[in-house]
Amino acid sequence: MAQSTPIVDTPLSAMLLARRIRGFYAILDRDDEALARILVAPVTAGGAGAAVLQLRLTSASTRSVLAAARMARQVTRAAAALLVINDRLDVALAVEADGVHLGQDDLPLADACAALGARRASMVIGISTHDLPQVAAAVRGGADYLGFGPVFATGTKANPDPVVGVEGLAAAVVAAGRIPVVAIGGVTVERAGQVWRAGAAAACAIAAVNAATDPGAAGQAVGAPWRGALTD
Repeated sequence: MAQSTPIVDTPLSAMLLARRIRGFYAILDRDDEALARILVAPVTAGGAGAAVLQLRLTSASTRSVLAAARMARQVTRAAAALLVINDRLDVALAVEADGVHLGQDDLPLADACAALGARRASMVIGISTHDLPQVAAAVRGGADYLGFGPVFATGTKANPDPVVGVEGLAAAVVAAGRIPVVAIGGVTVERAGQVWRAGAAAACAIAAVNAATDPGAAGQAVGAPWRGALTD
């Protein structure tokens, strides 16, 4: 009798993981487990329905970021959502996150890929971009997804890049080809439809969701166009 071949549980490739980036892209901007759970809870359970949660603590110490990342890893695993760590590849590796998101002034993409080695195949790398040359460079460098913006004026950054507008977003989507583009900067519930029509794979909204009276409902509304629930 022939012996059966054991099943090896191999991780999804970074490319396949990136394809799950769609609709509302959540940012956890504080160490708040209750908020994290709401952001990734399914729409049917009253949650925001985010398939991706990015941890972004801009002024916290390394120990604080690590503690928040461990919490977020537990929350996202329970919800079958992706966890992406902003800026910190070391923290992403320490908590076994699904990906890391890097800005233009952070660790360069090529160096991040080199540091990951064989682990690159299963680690999503997202790159923030603000103009078409940056989009082209990120695509050439092998980024798995892009953040592009600010599409609208934003108050969540002290020194934001110039507003690119919906037309600029649409051009970035074309330039990125098969690479998913997440709209960033000034996205609100009211503007989500414009972002969707421009071809973005997802929309990142921080203040419009995290500061809302009901973050779950706000996140649902941002992601509604991608779920076929656009009404305007």
